[in-house]
Amino acid sequence: MPLLKYSPKVWEALKMKQGIYARLPKHYLKSLEQKEPTPVHWRPLGVQYRANPNTGLKERVQDVPVPIYYPPESQDGLWGGEGWISGYRYANNDKMSTRLRKTWKPQVFKRELYSEILDHKFTIPVTARTLDLIDAAYGFDYYILKTPKEDLNSKLGMDLKRAMLLRLARKNTELYPNDPIKREKVYEKYKQFEIPEEVVEWAGLSLEEAVEKQRQLEHKVMSHLSFKLVCLE
Repeated sequence: MPLLKYSPKVWEALKMKQGIYARLPKHYLKSLEQKEPTPVHWRPLGVQYRANPNTGLKERVQDVPVPIYYPPESQDGLWGGEGWISGYRYANNDKMSTRLRKTWKPQVFKRELYSEILDHKFTIPVTARTLDLIDAAYGFDYYILKTPKEDLNSKLGMDLKRAMLLRLARKNTELYPNDPIKREKVYEKYKQFEIPEEVVEWAGLSLEEAVEKQRQLEHKVMSHLSFKLVCLE
């Protein structure tokens, strides 16, 4: 007879179906679903077999993704999907010599990036690929708003996205307070990214942050109900 009712492998999945986890908003729970990011360090061929160019015979393709490690510091910057790759190299570039472990790391440098929506300049650790993606998206704000969570792969990036979306949803006058015409132009420019505020407030939150937010909301509701009951008495 097994010592545990359920295997430890399913504990995480079961946890999300009970208690306060099950009471989290559906749109937030859906955002936790794991999605494959856009390949950065390898290019999938998309086929299982192909013809050998020399023999013409059909052979199986080894279409295996490169394992990538994302260090904690990648969450405090915008690495554009790049990470660390572990492998081996030959000593003295001689294939007859000993293989040595090697880790390839992207070059990271700090750059000042300006957000129109937030009207603020941020000094952020970025890679060269991130700068190319920002140029391809025609601006820093467009890059953050257009890039899905799995491709941003950055807590900082998701925090910036939530702040931008909240400002677009609320349309507050804190943005360019002395220039209402410019403010309206910015809101109109990014109008396509507007989503309801109650959805935006949960965007990019970690599971721990979401649980704490849900706990505070429930506490607020219970306090309000208790106050109403006291008043009725």
